[in-house]
Amino acid sequence: MNPLARFGMNLLVMLDEIANTLTLGSPNETISSRAAKGRAEGKEGWTRLANALDALSPGHCARAVAVSIGEDAVISD
Repeated sequence: MNPLARFGMNLLVMLDEIANTLTLGSPNETISSRAAKGRAEGKEGWTRLANALDALSPGHCARAVAVSIGEDAVISD
């Protein structure tokens, strides 16, 4: 990936992690990872979000899962 594209992707990940932090999630986790974990636990809202993200980009949430991140969330989902 060229440097400009990498910079753009890094900015998008940063904004995603900020959004997750503002919704009381872990500051190091993306919403896609959080949605995938919620879907795996059968939580309705997260399942809907994960399904919508996967409809836009098949397999997106499975690729985004960060297994070792999320324990520092303000609230557990």
